[in-house]
Amino acid sequence: MVFAGCDEGKGGEAAPPEVTKTPFSPEAGANEIDHHSFANPKEAVTRHLELDLTVDFQTRTLGGSARWEIENNNARQIIFDTRELLIEKVTTGVGADEQEAEFTLSPPVRFMGQALNVQIDSATRVVTIYYRTDPTAAALDWLEPQLTSGKKLPFLYTQGQAILTRTWIPCQDSPGIRITYSATVKVPPALMAVMSATNPQERNTQGVYTFEMEQPIPPYLLALAAGDLNFQPIGERTGVYAEPELINAAASEFADMEQMLIAAEALYGAYLWDRYDVIVLPPSFPFGGMENPRLTFATPTIIAGDRSLTALIAHELAHSWSGNLVTNATWNDFWLNEGFTVYFERRIMEALYGKDYVGMLAELGYQDLISEVEDLNAAEQSADTRLMLDLRDRDPDDGMTDIAYEKGAFFLQLLEQEAGREAFDAFLKAYFENHRFETMTTDRFIDYLQTNLLEPNSLDIDIDAWIFESGIPENIPQVNSARFRAVEDQTSAFLESGDIAALRTEAWSTHEWLHFLRHLPVGIDKALMLMLDKRYNLSESGNSEILAAWFECSIYSGYSPSNLAQIEAFLNRVGRRKFLSPLYRAFIETDQIETARAIFEGARENYHSVSRNSIAQMLER
Repeated sequence: MVFAGCDEGKGGEAAPPEVTKTPFSPEAGANEIDHHSFANPKEAVTRHLELDLTVDFQTRTLGGSARWEIENNNARQIIFDTRELLIEKVTTGVGADEQEAEFTLSPPVRFMGQALNVQIDSATRVVTIYYRTDPTAAALDWLEPQLTSGKKLPFLYTQGQAILTRTWIPCQDSPGIRITYSATVKVPPALMAVMSATNPQERNTQGVYTFEMEQPIPPYLLALAAGDLNFQPIGERTGVYAEPELINAAASEFADMEQMLIAAEALYGAYLWDRYDVIVLPPSFPFGGMENPRLTFATPTIIAGDRSLTALIAHELAHSWSGNLVTNATWNDFWLNEGFTVYFERRIMEALYGKDYVGMLAELGYQDLISEVEDLNAAEQSADTRLMLDLRDRDPDDGMTDIAYEKGAFFLQLLEQEAGREAFDAFLKAYFENHRFETMTTDRFIDYLQTNLLEPNSLDIDIDAWIFESGIPENIPQVNSARFRAVEDQTSAFLESGDIAALRTEAWSTHEWLHFLRHLPVGIDKALMLMLDKRYNLSESGNSEILAAWFECSIYSGYSPSNLAQIEAFLNRVGRRKFLSPLYRAFIETDQIETARAIFEGARENYHSVSRNSIAQMLER
């Protein structure tokens, strides 16, 4: 997923309780503690969910039941994670044997919610929780029609990672637990519902949809969307959902999806999720994409009209192996999801578009890594520049930075460089095959790495420097894009001469434009900014990546009074946190915090809670 994570609202301020718990994971032999879940799955663990929900746009709630089949190890209670859910009743048994059970809710804990303790006996195999969500549930984004493309019908989508699924489903909300699920979802008849499961390709007149997910997934990958949706196939196993106004543009933009899937399978083995579809959500979606199995949730900001931003699709597709198939056991191990996925994404893009193209992606990633390390060090959070994190008593969203993505990917690039591509590919393919539908810890991965790659190839690599130490190791693989060096030469000539003819941009990709904009000096003359804007119409660009980078330059250079209306419109229209955070930060760092606060006040309701709370925290400092 690109910049996944959740910066959610805060409940009570009590410290998380000390609970001794060991995730039950016989597939991987896990014995680690997940400090972000109240559950004690070693005693009683969920295995299958039968969900029955009604979507109510008037009250902005989901209501119904979550029926859990459990594995019971002679337990007296089973513990679920909840947050701001109205629990109406809890039962055990089914049919004639269903009877109400005693339950209690613990006091709320900041960002974690409440433990739901249900009394059971050793024979209990089914627990059903009847409940309703809160209108402000952090995972749910309820959109009025004016915030959609069609402007006629409302829209709902969920975002569960990292620990927000508990705000719309009572569950054991740990990535170390895998479940299968079925669901019945009722929506207004004019809308279609889709989930991270088998999906309809046409809407029905009743507004009742059923779903099955037969492959076991962690709870953070449970996902639901409901809106005015059409479906268009791309290939035999791929397709796209979007509002009618966007469906053709989305299908054109994602035309290479089937080829990406074929390339991914050629690298690391069969795709085990049957279909790979994408849904384009409204622009409030806080991330680039979310790798919900079978149905990636994606931002419309990647629709640029020239397929220049579809590395994000390759990234979310790669998660079908790294993250969804083999999952980080706790959020401290987040790099095992994202570092592997960035590396895999670039291999897919190389197979389709060549090494020069991927060289640009890698160099942009290196720039992001350097910037992230500098920011974390400036905030005296250097421990967060390690791959293996310690997020105890913290929101796991704190660990969802470019460190996991880029430092993790460069570590794998180093392993490939030292072992050779053929040996490393064989290792990685076997890793996915041997651990499919399992969870993985950093320590277990290190053991697997030593046994299956380093020792057989007589490699001596300082793993600790990469995984357990702060900063960037000296042996990070070098990146050097010839296309970027050409951009730098032209940039220097332009800045020295003030002659826009020095820029030969006709063949520039989005990546070259981003490199150019990132290398404009903070103190650039506003006359040169005006010249660039007039020549290339940058303040009205249809490419969101270029637009966000240009607006950041505008604020830092003092040009923003000339395009403040466009910046404000962008911040009102787009909810993707990757774009919002740098722009609001730029206003803060240029002593324009009141401008930022005024824009945020008008835009905040257009953002998902993940983005809204992140920006609110920035502006409160």
